[in-house]
Amino acid sequence: MGFHAAPILSKKLCALRPGIMVIMWDDNGAQTLLIDADDTLWENNIYFERAIAKFISLLNHREYPPEQVRLVLNDVERDSILKHGYGLHSFAHSLIETFEKLSSDPITPELHERIRSFAHQIADHPVEILPGVPDTLDYLTQRHHLIMMTKGHPAEQAGKVERSGLKAYFAAIEIVAEKDEATYRAAISKYGLVADETWMVGNSPKSDINPALAAGLHAVFVPHSDTWILEHEELASATPPQRLLLVERFPDLTKHF
Repeated sequence: MGFHAAPILSKKLCALRPGIMVIMWDDNGAQTLLIDADDTLWENNIYFERAIAKFISLLNHREYPPEQVRLVLNDVERDSILKHGYGLHSFAHSLIETFEKLSSDPITPELHERIRSFAHQIADHPVEILPGVPDTLDYLTQRHHLIMMTKGHPAEQAGKVERSGLKAYFAAIEIVAEKDEATYRAAISKYGLVADETWMVGNSPKSDINPALAAGLHAVFVPHSDTWILEHEELASATPPQRLLLVERFPDLTKHF
């Protein structure tokens, strides 16, 4: 199922017409890899899980166990994403709304600020690159065309990209509001991608794998033990000639590409 390509001799980004960028490659088997960022290149959800644990401890609900509080928070987050999108502002809003739903005590300005601090502490955390990522990207970028494709609040995601030190490995950075089939089809059009030569690499079945397959791309699933619960979904099947590759770790990509 894997394939191996010789090192790329040359590559250039050419404008076909306004808004359409086409990658020109030597004919040497190079592929385009759209690569997710959060929990694929660097840690992300573990910081949110720590914040949620602090929040549940602060709430200290008299009747609901932590598991039930989390279910309520999950529902609130689903609604909040529709209204506010992704990012720390949306997350803080979800925590506050969940507290208001479940607490018998009114939320004071002090409590409000403390809850918001759980979210804002995440922004101050250094970007923690996952093991083997820089060496793997260095290997891949010499052989293939890499585009980082991450969703979330534009300023927050751009900040993480800059702090990660990984930007130079990518020919382009795409920060999108959502990852669905339409998003991938838009990327195909924008970059003039050939679906049979393009792969989406990521840890989320819901955002990375299933919609990419629906758009006609190949996909590589790189599981992460702490993938956000709202990104869980049963993996779709790849209909030949599409391919779905499962690897244990990001560095395993070098065995296939």
